[in-house]
Amino acid sequence: MKLKEIEDDALHLPEEDRAELAKKLLLSLDSPSETEIAEDWLVEAKRRAKDLDEGIVQPVPADDVRRKAQALLR
Repeated sequence: MKLKEIEDDALHLPEEDRAELAKKLLLSLDSPSETEIAEDWLVEAKRRAKDLDEGIVQPVPADDVRRKAQALLR
């Protein structure tokens, strides 16, 4: 099937289906690979560790975070 045929078929879909197709196509262009995601998380973890080491931020105990999260969900 050629691109023009796919385009013509897609344009004749109901609006909701066209929107779903457009969403899937856009996500396929913007989705980082698992390697890129892992690299991004490593960069973020190093940044956060540096902030902690330099005293820029203070650690928050997990129990405090859990308690606050549960309070927000009530």
